[in-house]
Amino acid sequence: MTPHVTDGNLEIYKIKCGPYDNNAYVVMCSKTRESIVIDTPAEPGELIAIASTTNVRAILITHNHMDHLLGFEEVTSKISAPVGIGSPDAAALPKEPDFLLENGCEVAAGNELLMPIFTPGHTDGSTCLWTGAHLFTGDTLFPGGPGKSRSPEALSQLIESIKSNLFTLPQGINFYPGHGDDGSLDVSKDDYNIYSSKEHASDLCGDVEWLKS
Repeated sequence: MTPHVTDGNLEIYKIKCGPYDNNAYVVMCSKTRESIVIDTPAEPGELIAIASTTNVRAILITHNHMDHLLGFEEVTSKISAPVGIGSPDAAALPKEPDFLLENGCEVAAGNELLMPIFTPGHTDGSTCLWTGAHLFTGDTLFPGGPGKSRSPEALSQLIESIKSNLFTLPQGINFYPGHGDDGSLDVSKDDYNIYSSKEHASDLCGDVEWLKS
């Protein structure tokens, strides 16, 4: 499979999996072929096949919603690597994680380091993963807006996570969500500024779009 993205230092493989149009990722150091798997959706055969051509150093789960975990047991039975997830989401895994994703605790694959960024709101333990010009956002951020929120309070928390922890990252970062197309963090910042300039109902939540809500 041709990499979805390559920048000379790393290769990113984006694999669409299962009935919920999930994205899973293999992030590989080009020099060492060590890699990190991100998320384990249903029907992970292609994900396993690609990852198995590399030396997988970790399997990271962005959050604990079922559609990101339907392939967990199949992936972990075929790939022997430690599993990490944000602490508040850990209880939903079929087995206890090997480590917890926390701000500042980098996960290494060869010369590449993925930095966990805690972004609660979509779930209590949602965690994004950042390296250089690449950000893996799970269901925290999509090109059109934030992930789905279960209440107005969760939406407020989610937007604060995005503003404080993602929009403060350097310019020029592309992001790769848990479903659908890639996005540009710079474009999302501009779209959010339009959203924040408008009045919104106090009970707003669910599927929110920066430019339409």
